[in-house]
Amino acid sequence: MKAKFLLVKTKSGHEQVVFSHTSSIVRSSENPEEIIAHPAGGRAIIHGDIVKELG
Repeated sequence: MKAKFLLVKTKSGHEQVVFSHTSSIVRSSENPEEIIAHPAGGRAIIHGDIVKELG
């Protein structure tokens, strides 16, 4: 599957860009305690709603 950047709406309501195949834990820029994505041996597990795929 092709890797992409994703625009994700977090549980706190703001949007942030995340790589679909991240190799590290991605935290919210507004609330560092909130995890947006974490690696899962390939495609990341996203904790939020994917708004759209960016290139």
